[in-house]
Amino acid sequence: MLSGSKVVLRARYEEDIPILRTELYDDAVTGSRAEGAPWRPITPGAKDPRLFVDDQGPETVSFSVVERDGGALVGTATLWGIDNHHRAAHIGLGLLPSARGKGYGSDVVAVLCHYGFVVRGLHRLQIETLADNHGMLRSAEHNGFVREGVLRSSAWVLGEFLDEVILGLLAKDWKPNATS
Repeated sequence: MLSGSKVVLRARYEEDIPILRTELYDDAVTGSRAEGAPWRPITPGAKDPRLFVDDQGPETVSFSVVERDGGALVGTATLWGIDNHHRAAHIGLGLLPSARGKGYGSDVVAVLCHYGFVVRGLHRLQIETLADNHGMLRSAEHNGFVREGVLRSSAWVLGEFLDEVILGLLAKDWKPNATS
């Protein structure tokens, strides 16, 4: 487990999957904004590739996010596209609608930075998000990420093209918070 000031990142439990699927991916709008692919329903009981954790895959590390106080499930966190040669990876997270606006996103990003830079010894972390995802942009910038560019009209989401923002953080520029 990895702890921040508000959240704990832990392994994905089987009982997390139905909650995460219902709250994050069953809704076409939320699911479409979270994925880089068209939304589609997943058959109940099927191994949902967005939530099923393959512990053998070296390029992705998935966590469930729970409240530090109380242990309630509040979302997912992922370090993905891990490139050990270039010592770089991408950060992704998804918070349940009821958990948004409470500072959990900033804390998740801080804990993922700790994991990436300290535990994994990475040199660079990157975030790609829709330009109108103000919560993620705030969470990234709060943790020292710098806007590096905009991919204009690069994401097809529910009938329109949206801009994506790319943010990056180098290990030498990271200012760690109190995580463990």
